Amino acid sequence: MSLSLEVLRSVSAVDAEAWNRLRPNDYPFLRHDFLLGLEQAQCTTEASGWDPAHLRLCEGERTLAILPAFLKSHSYGEYVFDWAWADAWQRMGLRYYPKLVTAIPFTPATGPRLLYDPDLAPGPLWATLYEQMPTLAEKLGISSWHVLFPDEGANESLATAGMHTREQVQFHWFNRGYSSFDEFLDSFVSRKRKSLRRERRRVEEQGLRLRMRDGSELEEEDWAQFHRFYQMTYAKRSGHGGYLTREFFLEVAPKLGKQVLLAMAEDADQAVAGALYFRDQDTLYGRYWGCIREYDCLHFETCYYQGIEYCIREGLQRFDPGAQGEHKIQRGFEPTITRSNHWIAETELDRAIGDFTRQEQAHIEQYQRDARALLPFKDSA
Repeated sequence: MSLSLEVLRSVSAVDAEAWNRLRPNDYPFLRHDFLLGLEQAQCTTEASGWDPAHLRLCEGERTLAILPAFLKSHSYGEYVFDWAWADAWQRMGLRYYPKLVTAIPFTPATGPRLLYDPDLAPGPLWATLYEQMPTLAEKLGISSWHVLFPDEGANESLATAGMHTREQVQFHWFNRGYSSFDEFLDSFVSRKRKSLRRERRRVEEQGLRLRMRDGSELEEEDWAQFHRFYQMTYAKRSGHGGYLTREFFLEVAPKLGKQVLLAMAEDADQAVAGALYFRDQDTLYGRYWGCIREYDCLHFETCYYQGIEYCIREGLQRFDPGAQGEHKIQRGFEPTITRSNHWIAETELDRAIGDFTRQEQAHIEQYQRDARALLPFKDSA
């Protein structure tokens, strides 16, 4: 029986039960209600530049795999920076946009990208999607296909198929079997340990109280307050109100239950700052931070130390706090290679991108080694 590849313009084209049955694990960002919620909250639409174009691979009536993907008319919210590529296309008289992006919108968190029949192996499915891409590119009018922050298995399958691999460095925390935050700090050299304890003490001295609660414990006002924090912080940093709408926080996030968390800081019973997290069975994902006024060291406490304490308490093995941030190194977050994969339709530009990614890789891996030498741990000194 022949294979067919269908473009789905909404997650709603597949019912939630059928969609979630194909999820390979409990990674929160592939949940049907999460991705559909982004659409319904007007975060991923044609107008926002994240036009849903999910791919369904079928054999007759049987769904073999679903690949979440978006037609992008810009490169915002991806965290893999390709503005120079777009400029190169333009200088050659070609259009870079639209491009097809397989990613979790606004979320640079490594994880699975393909939903697939549990009786099948994902490698051959990735190879089939790669083989179908030239035909799909002509149909959709895209310049390229980009798979951002895939897990290791997907990256290997795509690289084997022929896609270019691009590397970046993020800073992740790993649980080495710590029984407490103090035990984690005991692994630091003395000077770094004292510095971190000073930061935590400074938060206490300002009379601030921190609480970490999951979605089942949060009220609508908590979500509305965090949305205000989020908007104000984005406005100060970027001049806009952020990628996520009020509807996302009030209507979508609460449905995620125990897989979404807020660390909220209070000053005299008034909420003044917060950080949004997601989790699965192994990993905590730190996503957004916001505040209504500045306090010494509160960002570090809310976004990092509360997350580390939660991982230790819950037995999670990894804490991915998001992209960038060399200040994380001295707080025990280790330089970690993340990857993206790239297919280019135009032959000459495909060769150029391949050369670029190979040359860039050596610099990225040297940067990782240099960053690792700055870690605060006793065996790194």
